[in-house]
Amino acid sequence: MGHSKSKSGAYPDPLIVSSTLSCKETFIILHGRGSNAEKFSSALLDTKLPDGQTFQTVFPHAKFVFPTASRRRAVVYNRSFIHQWFDNWTLDKPSKKEELQIEGLCETSAYIHDLLQKEIAIVGAKNVVLGGLSQGCAVSLASLLTWEGEPYAAQFGMCGWIPFRTHMADIVNPDEVSDKAEDGEPDLFAHDPENDSEEISPAAQAVAYLREELDLPVKSQPSMAFQHVQLFLGHGVEDEKVPFSQGKDTGDLMKRLGIDVTWKEYEGLAHWYSSAMLGHLVEWLREKTKWDSTEGTTEQITVDR
Repeated sequence: MGHSKSKSGAYPDPLIVSSTLSCKETFIILHGRGSNAEKFSSALLDTKLPDGQTFQTVFPHAKFVFPTASRRRAVVYNRSFIHQWFDNWTLDKPSKKEELQIEGLCETSAYIHDLLQKEIAIVGAKNVVLGGLSQGCAVSLASLLTWEGEPYAAQFGMCGWIPFRTHMADIVNPDEVSDKAEDGEPDLFAHDPENDSEEISPAAQAVAYLREELDLPVKSQPSMAFQHVQLFLGHGVEDEKVPFSQGKDTGDLMKRLGIDVTWKEYEGLAHWYSSAMLGHLVEWLREKTKWDSTEGTTEQITVDR
């Protein structure tokens, strides 16, 4: 494997794991809060699938790009500096202190969009997959909904959620009860269907809302490229950090936004992935991407950033 991990700017340079055969595809995979590319990549790529293979043996033409989050203060941890893609409060009440998320989500989404553009320029949009675990899943989903480029091959998320879900759900389904309403509190940001534009779909309105919250430019008709990116979501039923209900609600919202979602849940699994989850993910990726796993040379490619 060829690795590159020098640092530059707010985000350390991504760790690059070379393809074992000629490079034709790229995975961009984001770690969870408090981790980094070095720890996350080694654990993920060393995990054996149910058939005894690994990600690299299944996809020998794929280069793996593992970014590392910048260090930011985590309010919930007494403002300690940790590697996190954005700051956020407890997920038991995801609507609480949502403003903590804005700066990091905006900066990291732009960073991920830049990585996508670079890899698409190298291997083509249909040969790029984006994915993430936990907070890495969350920011990758926000990046998907705000992506305005050519649709890429596929996306996956493990034990994650989508920020600002409650209010986007209010837009695409006004009858849904928000978290604040369940607590008996008025939802000051609740969607008003009387203000709907007949020319803009609820899904487009929801994306426009997200872009506005993240201080991104809002167009009269947002890009709907995300509707052409297929999505796999897996979640442990026993997840103690990102409640299972948050993951399931995220999958439901993504479907309402017009995305082709494959949802898998795993009994007995906490806040991590399992061999079974990765096995299902690989089967799904094989079906959706149709990537060739055998053609090519045994040349090893090293790519630096």
